[in-house]
Amino acid sequence: MSEIDKTLIENALNGDQSAFRKLMERYRAAIFHIVMKIVRDSEASNDLVQETFMKAFSSLATYRFEYKFSTWLYRIAANSAIDHLRKQKIRTFSLDAPTETEEGHMEIEVADTSFNPERELEERERRITINDAIDSLPEKYRVVILYRHRDDKSYEEIAEALSIPIGTVKARIFRARELLKKKLRMGR
Repeated sequence: MSEIDKTLIENALNGDQSAFRKLMERYRAAIFHIVMKIVRDSEASNDLVQETFMKAFSSLATYRFEYKFSTWLYRIAANSAIDHLRKQKIRTFSLDAPTETEEGHMEIEVADTSFNPERELEERERRITINDAIDSLPEKYRVVILYRHRDDKSYEEIAEALSIPIGTVKARIFRARELLKKKLRMGR
């Protein structure tokens, strides 16, 4: 702990309000930064900075000098910000129950945007193109690519299955990927 902090805390504990004000000035920006990262709202952050200092002032007598004052203060700030988020109520409503309006009951219909036939077709064509490119590879490259990416085998497992050195496996996978990139670029 810095000597300045220690002196200011001791003076504040002895009733010197200007000492606590100086502590606030020293840490206000850091406290605001911490709180803002949590709540992401500058107005709420300003309020929480004030709340942090009020809590710190009221419990300053419990502060233990063997710990850094800034750490103690930052923990109060973070806890205040987290408490603030917990207290916020998220307004929800049921999609199944009718909603009351001035004109009476209203049913809510929500469109299903999860299925996109065009995107589904593009994805299927891409898979076919990739599979065709893999199928067109020379045997020694096709086998290592399938082991590695379809079967999710390690280099060691592939080397053992094919009875070849790991270095050869790595070289073939590298070469196979290069050939695939070339084939897929030409297909566009």
